[in-house]
Amino acid sequence: MLLPHESTHQAAQHPARAGRLRRPLTRRVVPYLGLTLSDDDSRDMDPRTQVRDSYNRIAAAYLSSRRRDSPDVALLDDLVVRLPPRARVLDAGCGAGVPIAQQLATRASVVGVDFAEVQLGLAKHHVPTGVWVCADLVALPFADASFDAVCSYYAIIHIPREQHASVLNGVARVLRPRGLALLCLGAVDLPAWTEQYHNAPMYWSHYDAATSISLVKAAGLEIVWDRWVAEGTGGHLFVLAQRLSGRGDR
Repeated sequence: MLLPHESTHQAAQHPARAGRLRRPLTRRVVPYLGLTLSDDDSRDMDPRTQVRDSYNRIAAAYLSSRRRDSPDVALLDDLVVRLPPRARVLDAGCGAGVPIAQQLATRASVVGVDFAEVQLGLAKHHVPTGVWVCADLVALPFADASFDAVCSYYAIIHIPREQHASVLNGVARVLRPRGLALLCLGAVDLPAWTEQYHNAPMYWSHYDAATSISLVKAAGLEIVWDRWVAEGTGGHLFVLAQRLSGRGDR
């Protein structure tokens, strides 16, 4: 169901998911997305290293947990039907390529980028028609206006939120004019957390829904729709946006 911006923002402020997450970290345990979070020693690791190493470590377990019929994956249909013929699509933070790149590859030429080498190895196996690049979303190694669409599921939320504006600017840069971006973003104020995810320490960082949407717009992307997708006791914000014809337009 399409949610107007104000409804999405209200959902993000549900007391089970907001408010208390804004306090500075101390030695305590809190619920987040139905999992247990704690201020443990893994928080001392560099976030990039932690995310890369953990996703390499849990590659097989994470792949086996991915569903093809979940509400988040269903959103992909609305992107696919809008693609031009012979579209070139970037899957940013592609992981093992299942199910997102796999589904995109039935309708488009897919390029996947991820910095977790084990995940990329799985993607090459599961989506052999794709082109796979080992790189960081913070510095996309592609020319301007290279893609008709960019899709990013559960990747930007693992990057320190202070870098989200730069990441979104990079997404807009590689999109062709009127190109589309389907992005998974944070919907609660979460400066930095680690949690055990598939028995490995994982890092999360993002803004509330209103701030996330404002960053998308500031990057020169026009919101087509935004939707809240529940997960456990929380959820994520998904945004479909379109690059304006000129980067200077608003």
